[in-house]
Amino acid sequence: MRICNITENGQDYLGVVIDGRIVHISKALEDTPQDQVPKNVSEFIKGGQSAFESLQSYVQKLVISDSQPYVVKETDCEFGPAVPNPSKIICVGLNYRRHADETGANYPEVPILFNKFNNTLTGHNRDIAIPNVTDQLDYEVELAVVIGQKAKNVSEEDALKYVVGYSTANDLSARDLQMKTPQWLLGKTCDDFSPIGPYLVTADEVDDPQNLSLKTTVNQDVRQQSNTSDMIFSCKEIISYISKHFTLEPGDIILTGTPEGVVLGLPESERVYLKPGDTVTVEIEKLGALTNTFIEEK
Repeated sequence: MRICNITENGQDYLGVVIDGRIVHISKALEDTPQDQVPKNVSEFIKGGQSAFESLQSYVQKLVISDSQPYVVKETDCEFGPAVPNPSKIICVGLNYRRHADETGANYPEVPILFNKFNNTLTGHNRDIAIPNVTDQLDYEVELAVVIGQKAKNVSEEDALKYVVGYSTANDLSARDLQMKTPQWLLGKTCDDFSPIGPYLVTADEVDDPQNLSLKTTVNQDVRQQSNTSDMIFSCKEIISYISKHFTLEPGDIILTGTPEGVVLGLPESERVYLKPGDTVTVEIEKLGALTNTFIEEK
């Protein structure tokens, strides 16, 4: 199932994507009431398998046509972050071999973890203001893994069973701020630095998260093009490793690293960082394309 977070008047609503259309679940429930159907993404994630089955069964009974008041076009939707309220956003640094190569870094022996906060979340087609404190804003396409069950001390063999779904994300990075100190947090946590979406694609639709193509375009110029098979630490290794140190909760987001092709990987004389007016699209096979336009901070 492919779901999304629709925002209207400051409220989050659950959408289900079917054949290029979006079923607005709250509007559908007004037309065709049914108990136990989740009304937003957080309810869907925290409801576990029963919420998944309830939503799937409900949508299958609906009439899906443009004439229905609960069926809306994607172009008419305002998207919020695909996962709106995680308790944690955990990121993995230097997790692609060719990205480590391009930056001259050694391959890490264990996952390099850092965190971001909810202020960094935004959605598809949202404008993002470039903070005045940076002139080195970089893009990073990343596979986002979304946890669906509480996970503590899980094995690698079982780790993917705790995943509710996957999404496309852009781990925006202000390199000048990131490199000011040994801690990367400052350059990673400015407002809207973690756009994610447009969709949360449930795990049953992704056969192998280690075989997905990734791509970034800046103003339609391809900058990153790789595959999750180049990860140093796989999704299951990352989930298991994190869970041995602290508990993962339903809705937690793990950003699994970026491949080669970032601005930082270029020779210094060739680096052209993002500027107001640039449009960046990050895309992952099976998960969809996430687009944001960058504007000047006022």
